Amino acid sequence: CDTVVARFRVSSDPDVADKNSEERILLVNQPYNNHNGGQLAFDPAGKLMVGLGDGGSSGDPHDLAQNRASLLGKVLRLEVTSSGPYAVPDDNPFVGLTGVRPEIWAYGLRNPWRFSFDAAHGTLFIADVGQNGYEEVNAQPATSRGGENYGWDRLEGTHCYPQTAACDPAGTVLPVAEYDHTVGQSITGGFVYRGQSFPNLTGIYLYGDYVSGRIWGLRPAEDGWENTLLLRSEFSYALASFGVDEAGELYLVDIRGAIHRIGARPAAETLREQIYLPLIQR
Repeated sequence: CDTVVARFRVSSDPDVADKNSEERILLVNQPYNNHNGGQLAFDPAGKLMVGLGDGGSSGDPHDLAQNRASLLGKVLRLEVTSSGPYAVPDDNPFVGLTGVRPEIWAYGLRNPWRFSFDAAHGTLFIADVGQNGYEEVNAQPATSRGGENYGWDRLEGTHCYPQTAACDPAGTVLPVAEYDHTVGQSITGGFVYRGQSFPNLTGIYLYGDYVSGRIWGLRPAEDGWENTLLLRSEFSYALASFGVDEAGELYLVDIRGAIHRIGARPAAETLREQIYLPLIQR
């Protein structure tokens, strides 16, 4: 199967796309039927970022995430305002290098199916789904010029992969947070909260787990990053995605399509006791 990135134009109704206006921007051949695609988002400079998994199967059998001649296991950065399908931005990190795809912004990723930018500071948070042991969050500062290697398939989280092998982490960027499969098995990346309703959440990156339903909050601390479990589980169905509205308020959707919003109990003493997820649409 192939991964297709396509562009549609709005119809006369601004809430509905014109289904006949499809323009295919990018087509990527996939060797297996999992890890086929991921998040699409525009960076602060207006460039389209595309997340692509490592091609699937188990353990990246073709070593595609570390292969910079392949688009798989990468985050791409494209200019899509040109007359053709896309152009490569001049300031992408691998422009002009022989044997390296210039579309690549970052590599060494297993399945970056959810990522987002902090609306205030531009930090890129990449949630990368792990293999057998660990889920991870990578944080790329707004000052980055790209080119980071996030380690897969030499590392899973901060650990050698496979765990029985020795590895050299030199040249890789380690995640700012990870958790093992005793508490969750498939990370679902979210957003940094920049709304007005819950001041205690401001500046915290919220993310969760597809399997366990747990939700964490991650924020910078003096000695690195502070990671706090906010909700143990309020999902009877899988946590599929997060969303944010124009006011910066945060929403979650489960695999059934039920939409929840972040709520708070004002009388609670701790941040963890405050947070809950009222259902707003099913």
